[in-house]
Amino acid sequence: MTESQGLSLHNAAREAGVSFSQEWNPKSKSVKTNGLNFHYLEWGDPSKPLILMLHGFAQQAHSWDFVALAFADRFRIIALDQRGHGDSDWASDGDYTPETQQIDIAAIVQELSLDEFVLMGLSMGGRNSFTYAANNPEKVKALIIVDAGPENVRAGTQNIRRFVEQDDELDSIDAFVDRVVSYNPRRDPIQIRGSIVNNLRELPNGKWTWKYDKILRSPGRMGRAQDPDMTKRLWGYVESLNCPTLVVRGDRSDIIATDTADEMQKRIPHGKLAIIENAGHLVMGDNPSGFEKAVTKFISNL
Repeated sequence: MTESQGLSLHNAAREAGVSFSQEWNPKSKSVKTNGLNFHYLEWGDPSKPLILMLHGFAQQAHSWDFVALAFADRFRIIALDQRGHGDSDWASDGDYTPETQQIDIAAIVQELSLDEFVLMGLSMGGRNSFTYAANNPEKVKALIIVDAGPENVRAGTQNIRRFVEQDDELDSIDAFVDRVVSYNPRRDPIQIRGSIVNNLRELPNGKWTWKYDKILRSPGRMGRAQDPDMTKRLWGYVESLNCPTLVVRGDRSDIIATDTADEMQKRIPHGKLAIIENAGHLVMGDNPSGFEKAVTKFISNL
């Protein structure tokens, strides 16, 4: 959130019903690995157990601010800007494949000496999370998959595609706020402004644009039908998860179908399912309090 608009992160969190015991602020840090500089936000006490948070497509580390604030008294939090997003480097070769993102995560985990952590991811970050957990079971103590799965609803993916492919240079931050409000009217405009200001940068011509790599906004980059072989492979990752896992779905999500979330819970040996009311795909932004309560219930039983 931004103080300049009269609503601090902490006041915005209170208005959203988020519980926290201390007015934590994150430390901005970076790590260089796999040929790129990766930015991340660190919250809480470094001696506490770790939660590693991975944002969704076109999002960034500040997407987790409310969640990190709520759990910083009990955990060390690392919220990563994945390649091409937030304040991390763009890939000069345009490589944003899931395979390369897995190499990134493994390299960052090694570089920061992370071990036995809770892994939490939304959407793209959710797929990255359950893929990493399936392939690195010794590293992940528990997993929280937020509105992500082996299969997406095509119509919802197309909605995101239309949103990101719009004109990406606007005259003001408020113009972007208006655009996001029209896309997701569940969100309060003041809170949207506080959130997306961290995902925008000012251009030399005085206009504003998104921070994430422009190639990710190019027509045809997303929204295509998923390769059936990839779908099968992703379901295989889900079935091989052996850590306690919470599958979270927004009850109004247009990305993850109810049947998909139910099937994930059934196929994950230690899987739990939480449906968050009054939330779409961006669950922790649409209903921060509901999300916090579901995660608290899950991690309290670890």
